[in-house]
Amino acid sequence: MAFYNLVINPGSTSTKTAIFEDEKLLFKETLRHSEEELSVFDSIASQKDFRKKVILSFVKENGFDIKKLSSVVGRGGLLKPLKSGTYRVNEKMLRDLTEAKRGEHASNLGGLIAYEIASELNIPAFIVDPVSVDEYGELAYYSGLKGLERESLSHALNTKAVAKRYSKEIGKNYNDLKLIVAHLGSGISVSAHIDGQMIDVTNSMEEGAFSPERAGTVPCVKLAKLCFSGKYDLKDVITMLFKKGGIYSYLGTKDFSKVMDMVNSGNSEAKEVVDAMAYQIAKEIGAMATVLRGDVDAIIFTGGMAYEKYFTDLLKERTSFISKNIKIYPGEDELQALNEGALRVLNSEEEVMEYE
Repeated sequence: MAFYNLVINPGSTSTKTAIFEDEKLLFKETLRHSEEELSVFDSIASQKDFRKKVILSFVKENGFDIKKLSSVVGRGGLLKPLKSGTYRVNEKMLRDLTEAKRGEHASNLGGLIAYEIASELNIPAFIVDPVSVDEYGELAYYSGLKGLERESLSHALNTKAVAKRYSKEIGKNYNDLKLIVAHLGSGISVSAHIDGQMIDVTNSMEEGAFSPERAGTVPCVKLAKLCFSGKYDLKDVITMLFKKGGIYSYLGTKDFSKVMDMVNSGNSEAKEVVDAMAYQIAKEIGAMATVLRGDVDAIIFTGGMAYEKYFTDLLKERTSFISKNIKIYPGEDELQALNEGALRVLNSEEEVMEYE
């Protein structure tokens, strides 16, 4: 019996959508949403019906009978801290995604849309490895200021997927490897893996290396002075740190391909900014090596920026002393990873997890 899964991965201005037959990709599309279309909505959750309609149109246009679906799988959002796994979307999860207590993020729409489509077909809706996967060791929560504990928010879905893919390629079990995985996208997550657990990871929303649009870790006293300067309110500061930080703050663009065009055309400022970002990422990889006590089986680079050889060569140069085994998986395997998570449950390879 074949399983057909509709997979949904919402981004800020797009919804990546695919239909799989077991592990075979049947259709895939990045459904773009203009700023004008999204400007009429006052929250991420309120975009649900609009995006659902676009997804269903995509399914229809490809001539697929939606009644054949076995499940609908959405990217997991900013939920409470969770173990890694595939979760059934239930009423409590829907409430938490809608209320967005841990923050507004497009990924919150994944479970909401999946549930609506699935409930109309009387089939299950799942999410897989949401951004709130938390497998920290007890020491990793300390920040240095009581009451401001670190939080595990990361690109867990892609990070876990490439770690498991690498393990499979070399014929070993993910649970038996010690890995460092660097997700290099609009946000950057650098994580340490041991015994099948992501025991530490840089929270790409507020710490670690700067990225194309995020500031990462910044000098805290200077930040405090900025906040109390009277020039900015809370929303302004969060926007500076999360949407207009990093490369954008230095070069005025978030498009890394354009930045690399600048580098390749001899722009010395762009080169220095890119080199500085690689420098910071390498420092985070070095920090994660200490988490694994220097015993690192491999370093894995993934995400959109991993397509750029100049950039990955910079990272290799600074980190190859930690491990000679460096593997690059450019781009993101999130649609495939979502489908694989659903298949593991549908094929009874693992138990579905319940959100409580």
